[in-house]
Amino acid sequence: MSKSLNDHVTVIVIPELYATVIIIRKPSISFDFRSFRWLRAMIFTVQEINNNPYLLPNTTLGYAIYDTCDNVAETVKEMFELISGPSNEARDIPNYQCQKNSMLTAVIGESASVISIAMARILGTYHYPQVSYFSSINILSNKQEFPSFFRTIPSDTFQTTALAAMVKHFGWTWVGTLAEDNDYGHLGVQLFTEQIVRLGVCIAFSEIIPLAYSKTKYEQIASTIKRSSAKVIIVVSGDTNLIPLIWEVAKQNISGRTWIASEGWSTSAFVLSKDQSNFFMGTLGLAIPTGRISGLKEFLFKVNPLREPEDPIIKLFWENTFRCSWPNRSQSLDNTNICTGNEDLSSVNNTYTDVSQLRITCNVYHAVYAIANALQSLIYCRNEPCTEVHDIEPWQLVRALKRVNFTDHSGNLHYFDQNGDPMPMYDVLNWQMGNDGLLQYKKVGSYSGSTPDRQQLLMDELETTLWNGDKSQPPVSVCSASCKPGFRKSIIQGQPACCFSCIPCPDGEISNETDCTECIRCDQDFWSNNNKTACIPKEVDYLSFGETLAITFSTAATLGIFQTIIVTLVFIKYKNTPIVRAQNLEMSFLLLISLLLSFIGTFTFIGEPSTTLCVLRQMVFAISFVLDISCILVKTLVVIIAFTTTKPNQSVMKFFQPSHQRALVGLTTSVQIAICVGFLSSTSLIIKKNRDAVLTKIILECNREYELAFLMAIGYIGLLAVVCFALAFLARNLPDNFNEAKFITFSLLVFVMVWVSFIPGYLSTSGKYVTAVEIFAILSSATGLLACIFYPKCYIILLQPSRNSKKNLIGHSYLKK
Repeated sequence: MSKSLNDHVTVIVIPELYATVIIIRKPSISFDFRSFRWLRAMIFTVQEINNNPYLLPNTTLGYAIYDTCDNVAETVKEMFELISGPSNEARDIPNYQCQKNSMLTAVIGESASVISIAMARILGTYHYPQVSYFSSINILSNKQEFPSFFRTIPSDTFQTTALAAMVKHFGWTWVGTLAEDNDYGHLGVQLFTEQIVRLGVCIAFSEIIPLAYSKTKYEQIASTIKRSSAKVIIVVSGDTNLIPLIWEVAKQNISGRTWIASEGWSTSAFVLSKDQSNFFMGTLGLAIPTGRISGLKEFLFKVNPLREPEDPIIKLFWENTFRCSWPNRSQSLDNTNICTGNEDLSSVNNTYTDVSQLRITCNVYHAVYAIANALQSLIYCRNEPCTEVHDIEPWQLVRALKRVNFTDHSGNLHYFDQNGDPMPMYDVLNWQMGNDGLLQYKKVGSYSGSTPDRQQLLMDELETTLWNGDKSQPPVSVCSASCKPGFRKSIIQGQPACCFSCIPCPDGEISNETDCTECIRCDQDFWSNNNKTACIPKEVDYLSFGETLAITFSTAATLGIFQTIIVTLVFIKYKNTPIVRAQNLEMSFLLLISLLLSFIGTFTFIGEPSTTLCVLRQMVFAISFVLDISCILVKTLVVIIAFTTTKPNQSVMKFFQPSHQRALVGLTTSVQIAICVGFLSSTSLIIKKNRDAVLTKIILECNREYELAFLMAIGYIGLLAVVCFALAFLARNLPDNFNEAKFITFSLLVFVMVWVSFIPGYLSTSGKYVTAVEIFAILSSATGLLACIFYPKCYIILLQPSRNSKKNLIGHSYLKK
């Protein structure tokens, strides 16, 4: 991680029997109180270890303090000086060592990742252990490239995972990113982007924060933020380079944004002035968990330039704390107040004196203790071969650090994993406005990389998170509003995947969740509801008795039944009259019975289909109509034979007696029965569910084999009807007063026309309307036969009884003949 701190320190710990302090630094424009607290915490820790009779008895730790000046070149120079020694002849010459007594053992630092990388490349070559307390860049976990690097701060890999978990937790899908223009910023945003892309989150914009001040660049970044619809901005940066952008955000009055801070600046609210605080209130940030170091506060307040007059850092700290200047100091602050060293530090409230939330300071503390415990294992033969203190080789300490395992005073366990990283843990901090108008940190959650995925991020529901604008609800940051159930997302061409339109699911498909990418097709027996949010069972449909169409057919069939019964009763009553006797009485009654059966059979086509009903309707229809046509055929043959006989004593009729007529009817009917039985016995007796006729319904029908039997029956009946029609047509020249042949001809013409028109109607309809077409054809043809054959005779019998005579029936032309 890169933090642009003005007073960077690199702490070198050397195990000695006495303590030495070496300080090399360069003046800074402003003083970094937090870095100075880290430095003093290191000194405090070294003294605490030296005063501990159990950790390293008879061994005293020493240290030297160097300032890298946030400069890679200066860092490389100092690393070679550490390794080669201070001799002028050997200075900065690799692989040359002129120090005979005080051997470099370990290095603690740096805070900036870029500087730590430069240090680690050199120190790793010579296997010197390096423990950083604030460099979190993920590439430092590569043990092949940095074999001797350790750290007490988690890797950015875990930090970006935690940031992605926060974005997922609050349902943000449209975010912007800002990266500091170095490895820490670039790699951090890269890792974060990889994480959130897998979660379906899109990047609204991605900007680079320059390391060198550029007003134009900061204005451009602020304008991008202002124009963007993204309400959440993830910033992976240190605090120093972020300060000019903070000014520009306040200048352009960019509010209503939620800033997500990496741990590089999550605890740097002190860089904001009061008039800038409103723009960053509600910021969420990841921070190292706080810790408590007993005795540190008292030690920090003991610092005084009079006690350590040779330490220039303390004098500079004193000048910046009390806004005074030391006499005869060339680089003192422009103040008229003279520093005396008697100023009261307890009255000061700044970052140095504030020990309420020790985070990186605890990392420094743990880094020193890690080295001390590694030395203990080498010197006192604990899990390592015994080694004299002056004989310890750097590679031995690296090996000991890999195995180090200790518990601090608070009971927390500390160790390094195979990558030299600690157990990843973060606090989630919320920047809230304090009573003094300054931002304060409030812990509202935590993240632990050692727990299962679903439990890694825990937001404290009992703690109220305040967002920008003093709102209690998290902001909504999406490119497009979520698609409600019943809709699916449709990506807008040329836009990120998070920008989409919502399209209703088509009929028969549903989406029961928000932001569905595809609609789900319902099973074949189900259909979508009106809202397209659930599949409901399809309505089972058939021609039921309660429908208007079925009632109409039932009424017509009932009328047909009554009319047939009335005609039958009339014929029975007047059976001895000439007109009835001339109708072939036996065949007439059989025809009336078959017509009655045809009208009754229409009721089998109405109601819920069943296997029994399907068989019954086919049999009744086929037998009744073949009886109709057979009877008409016999009647036609009788008429033709009777009126084509030229001699009274011709014996043609003796070959077509009533027994022969009954046999002919039985034969034609038997053929029809055989057709029906053959088809129905060879098919499976099941009910067909027609799902294609009406998509929203299931039409119950007799299966296809029943329909084939129905069509075969019609074909056979049609064949008989055509034969009968031809015979009746031949008898058209019979005497005018005898109308039987003409009536049969007309009735069969009606019959044939009905069933010919039935074919296109049958093929063009579907579902229950096929059944309706069948019923209509049956009723029409049966009514046509009844009306054309029997109504004229009933008319003569009931209304013109004078015409009901043998003389009138035969006619004058026949008598003359």
